[in-house]
Amino acid sequence: MPITPANGPSAETAAPPGPDGSTEDIMLELVDEDGTTIGTAEKLSAHVAPGQLHRAFSVFLFDAQGRLLLQRRALGKYHSPGVWSNTCCGHPYPGEPPFVAAARRTGEELGIAPALLGEAGTVRYNHPDPASGLVEQEYNHLFVGLVKETPRPDPQEIGETAFVTPEELTKLHAEGPFSAWFMTVLDAARPAIRELTGTAAGW
Repeated sequence: MPITPANGPSAETAAPPGPDGSTEDIMLELVDEDGTTIGTAEKLSAHVAPGQLHRAFSVFLFDAQGRLLLQRRALGKYHSPGVWSNTCCGHPYPGEPPFVAAARRTGEELGIAPALLGEAGTVRYNHPDPASGLVEQEYNHLFVGLVKETPRPDPQEIGETAFVTPEELTKLHAEGPFSAWFMTVLDAARPAIRELTGTAAGW
């Protein structure tokens, strides 16, 4: 299970500049329990306890051997720093389709474009983060796909990456630490992951 530290160039991760050239606060889409947009909220405020239900996405990319690409979140992240998590996750900008956001953030964080990316359903969860006191109240759109490129992670976003088999993931997960939402999104995406990787991969 080779682990690769991030040392690539920094990507622009803030919201797009406004008409006057200023950078606005990053806004998220608030949704109801059916995933229908009902408004917007500033990113940090949406995560302050008890949290506001908002739209999010999670990406799971696999190599040709069926290994899952994990990332370890950079220590400078305001939320869940230094923990392992799935390939990429984040929030669409208001009005941005989740698929477009997933592809965009994969490029921004990892410097790669998925060779294949498909929808894998949605999952709704409420996960407090004990370390920061913030809360993930998310309606999460799941995506699975294939990667053929070598990741070039942005060190401001990612500390290190690793491709893991199911057995290696079990060992790494036992050694910790992982994001509070990781197992929830992985379990929800497993049917699509098995369809993508085949039964031999063991997912």
